[in-house]
Amino acid sequence: MASASFVKLNALSSPRISHRSFAHPSASPPPPRVSFAIRAGAYSDELVKTAGLVPLPGSNEESWCQGLDGLASRSAEYYKQGARFAKWRTVVSIPCGPSALAVKEAAWGLARYAAISQDNGLVPIVEPEILLDGDHPIERTLEVAEKVWSEVFFYLAQNNVMFEGILLKPSMVTPGAEHKNKASPETVAEYTLTMLKRRVPPAVPGIMFLSGGQSEAEATLNLNAMNQSPNPWHVSFSYARALQNSVLRTWQGKPEKIEDSQKALLVRAKANSLAQLGKYSAEGENEDAKKGMFVKGYTY
Repeated sequence: MASASFVKLNALSSPRISHRSFAHPSASPPPPRVSFAIRAGAYSDELVKTAGLVPLPGSNEESWCQGLDGLASRSAEYYKQGARFAKWRTVVSIPCGPSALAVKEAAWGLARYAAISQDNGLVPIVEPEILLDGDHPIERTLEVAEKVWSEVFFYLAQNNVMFEGILLKPSMVTPGAEHKNKASPETVAEYTLTMLKRRVPPAVPGIMFLSGGQSEAEATLNLNAMNQSPNPWHVSFSYARALQNSVLRTWQGKPEKIEDSQKALLVRAKANSLAQLGKYSAEGENEDAKKGMFVKGYTY
């Protein structure tokens, strides 16, 4: 996906890019295939009206993701400007329940977004993130993940979404970040693949995991463990923090550190490239890559 054009329709994680530069090309037109990353919450009036995570009335202090109003016309415009993929993120919190209302709202919003995206020629990346917050065991995460993905695929089908034309960006099934016991990569792989095999149709072409606050090494090792035998889908990664953290620590905004930070990025990219083939070895892994990145109540 490195060369694919895509739009983050509700994203709170990407760098800000001016809406004007996206909607009004300069005198020198860009190449026909360019990469766009849009932070909707920064200019909601023009891009995604009241987009982003907001409190969900009637819930257990949970959130829901706004932004469907006018999405069809905006998606059509993004397609004209070169976008071919879109991403919509919403979250589910285990310490908050999750309530049936929050799960249904998350699933329905993702399904409507996916249908609208496909109607306008975009490949929807579907991302219901189950947050790492909490001290619950891995069995509880599995229970919630199965419930969430059951509802997601029910509503995707209700909205006539073509499963062959979507990508999923799920959380891995892990214990809560504050649980007393860590799970091994083999255990995370077992529980995560169990959930996927129970809930995700083989028609879906790809599973692109988010890292969700795991350390860089954890995210890579867990992905590698999931690829030790064939899967019905391509199991890969779409990391932010677990791909960028050591890069940003190396760079520190200093021009003289650019080459070193580029090398750090190549190290993480190669590690995860090998992991999605099941061929990664942690031998010689940098100690910084093993540092956890979980932040309680983290938002972006």
